[in-house]
Amino acid sequence: MKVKDVMTSEVQCCSPDTNLAAAAKMMWDSDCGALPVSNVEGKVLGVITDRDICMAAATKNRPPSQITVWETIAPQAFTCRPTEDVHVVLDLMKRKQVRRLPVVDEDGILQGVVCINDLILQAGEAKWKKAADLSIEDVMSTLKGISTHRVLAAA
Repeated sequence: MKVKDVMTSEVQCCSPDTNLAAAAKMMWDSDCGALPVSNVEGKVLGVITDRDICMAAATKNRPPSQITVWETIAPQAFTCRPTEDVHVVLDLMKRKQVRRLPVVDEDGILQGVVCINDLILQAGEAKWKKAADLSIEDVMSTLKGISTHRVLAAA
């Protein structure tokens, strides 16, 4: 099974200059917990999560409307391609402890997002259809790896 079979193609994204209040509103309106961050050409620079917004609002001593996405996101963007096997993506999510990956083309242009939720739902469907592409055990192993406290994972 390929990423393109389970990814969400219609996604909201924001720019590095978007303020955190606007990014939070976009997440609320889209019923999601993360937004890809892209430049004007559509190249993915990173991901901003609802947790990132909360932590920045709590620690930067400025209103969210005065904090940009760029000063909040991690310096490295983990991405995948639409043609990658979902097992490769599960491994990347587990190793990098991320629940969502922007899906990009060969030029780094946003094509969609694949989330652990998408894979959980697909694994549940596969079990009932007796398909072997994606097992619940594969996805749960990844979710366990993602959920491990980073301090414990580093030890």
